[in-house]
Amino acid sequence: MFDEITAIVDQKTRIDKYKEVQAAFFQGAQVDQLKALIDHMASEDMSVIISRQVLAEFVALLAPPTGGPALEPSLVKDVAVYALERLQPRVVSFEEQVTVIRERLAAIFEAEENWALAARTLAAIPLDSGNRVLDDDYKVRKYVHIAQLYLEIDDPVQAEAYINRASLIITPETEAGLRLRHKVCYARILDSKRKFLEAAVRYYQLSQVAHLELGGSKVDESELLKALTAAVTCAILAPAGPQRSRFLATLYKDERSSKLGIFSVLEKTFMERVLERHEVVSFAQTLAPHQMAKLDDGSTVLDRAVIEHNVLSASRLYTNISFEQLGALLAISAEQAELIASKMVADGRMSATIDQVDAVIDFETDSASMTNWDAAIARVCHKTEQIASRAIAKHPFLAASLG
Repeated sequence: MFDEITAIVDQKTRIDKYKEVQAAFFQGAQVDQLKALIDHMASEDMSVIISRQVLAEFVALLAPPTGGPALEPSLVKDVAVYALERLQPRVVSFEEQVTVIRERLAAIFEAEENWALAARTLAAIPLDSGNRVLDDDYKVRKYVHIAQLYLEIDDPVQAEAYINRASLIITPETEAGLRLRHKVCYARILDSKRKFLEAAVRYYQLSQVAHLELGGSKVDESELLKALTAAVTCAILAPAGPQRSRFLATLYKDERSSKLGIFSVLEKTFMERVLERHEVVSFAQTLAPHQMAKLDDGSTVLDRAVIEHNVLSASRLYTNISFEQLGALLAISAEQAELIASKMVADGRMSATIDQVDAVIDFETDSASMTNWDAAIARVCHKTEQIASRAIAKHPFLAASLG
């Protein structure tokens, strides 16, 4: 089919002829002829110099700018998959062309919501081959994109592998939008891996993103509230204990939290009040599938979080309680109540002693620690007031701005 073109002596004329024929194949959506052209270009007998130029035009026609002529997506998939197979043996010679083909193919898979194929297609792009000098921002963009695709199929392990690669090359000079996407993706990974307290902290940091952190660009207020909602959700699902309690206090005191639909659950959780069944059911409707996943004992992630929270709430209401009474309060068996309480005590998340002979839990109140905590807060407030008074005395104009 291409014998006449091959016989042309002048290299430039030959390349132009290949491009002309190739454009006609695209114009007529002649898939078989395009595949034959790919076979011809991938042949060991074909000069790499000619192949590269013709294939550069090929990928430009395969992935044209918006508004340009293009094959139907189904035909692009057919041709692109074939091209990748045929060019694989000589991929080192055609890395740039193979990269564009993979990007175009991945975009089609993503539009079809075939996240797994899209992720694998992009992951096969040779970003660290050493044959091309690639911009670090480009690499970060690809790694984060791949991680996001793996999260769509609930594969946090693979997502973390790629986000960690991005972490190694991110610097303060990295594009602000990319840094934000990286942070969002990392928070989602922690969330998917059920590291809820760490995820909550990350989401909360994202909810406080300032204009300067984005190079002056403005983040929509609704996006910040979404991040705050995610932070509250993860904090509620986190294992009950002192660390969770401190972070819940931070979220509760944030003025924006009162605007959230789940504020009532946040308030009761922060106040360490027992969560009732109808509140749990309502909260469950806001959760993602992985946040309702089944655990080894048959309960869900939410069930465990609510039970642990209610055990902690009971420790504030009772001096001691039997396993049977605690089980009745939590709507679980006495054995389950004992097991959960024992784990919380062993992890240092609740102060109590367990009497297995009498089947009773004795809760310990740490009044001394609370007194010290209150005293420390009082000292900080007093010191802050002294500093403010001195500043106003030295600079009276501050009184108006602070007032």
